[in-house]
Amino acid sequence: MSASTTSDTKPRNNRAWFLVLPVVVSVAFTAVIPLMTVVNYSVQDIFSPSDRLFVGLEWYRQISRDGEVRSAFVRTLLFSLQVLLLEIPLGVAVAVMMPRRGRAVPVALVVVALPLLIPWNVVGTIWQIFARGDIGLGGWAINSVLGINFNYALDATDAWATVLLMDVWHWTPLVALLAYAGLRSIPDAYFQAARIDAASAWSVFRYIQLPRLRGVLTIAILLRFMDSFMIYTEPFVVTGGGPGNATSFLSILLSKVAVGQFDLGPAGAFSLMFFLFVQVVSYVFFTVLTRTGR
Repeated sequence: MSASTTSDTKPRNNRAWFLVLPVVVSVAFTAVIPLMTVVNYSVQDIFSPSDRLFVGLEWYRQISRDGEVRSAFVRTLLFSLQVLLLEIPLGVAVAVMMPRRGRAVPVALVVVALPLLIPWNVVGTIWQIFARGDIGLGGWAINSVLGINFNYALDATDAWATVLLMDVWHWTPLVALLAYAGLRSIPDAYFQAARIDAASAWSVFRYIQLPRLRGVLTIAILLRFMDSFMIYTEPFVVTGGGPGNATSFLSILLSKVAVGQFDLGPAGAFSLMFFLFVQVVSYVFFTVLTRTGR
């Protein structure tokens, strides 16, 4: 009784909240205030900084009925699904083949991580030159060695394949490094028991390594979905959304509305719908994957 009374009457020191205050202020200026500004724009028709008209949900209805937005949404979703289907298995395969110990470990980590060190706009420039049929090594090899008339500037399929391969090259190392960290956390006793039982490499992967990677792969899937669904810089540098609208994803279309046309009201509604969709899908992904893991 006395111990409970003592703990209830013990004075509390709330000064620690002052340590969190800089973070709260920083988040308010970098996230909350800009978000509220976009919400304000999305319900107004802005003619000038001082001349605005409240239109309610009109821009949301207009964006949801826009055929070009729907087409861009389908392209973006298809691109994200292809990215996940390629990068997740490929990243796990690279992680499994990487050495677990010895001097080769740091060398392998550095080599695998090299694409992640390159800025996004530089990645786009590299692939813009690499995939050209006249001066690029990749485009020349496809045209000359394979005998395929490859031109990402004129052919929609070539443009899509170029952007997809570029993203796979750039971001598969992230999945590989995450999977490798998960594999390194598995105790050696599991592998020793597998060797004693003469288990095959596939059995080791299926019953030892893959179950231990569920948590890591959940994070990898979430990161890659969010990033691939919001991709902008790389396809904008390589194809500019073309040819035609073949690689015009939602982010590129949004930039055209906001920057090219300077329609702040529709752009605000567009960006909020974009943001909410990514948040909802990511939450559903996380919930389903974590429940499956349990």
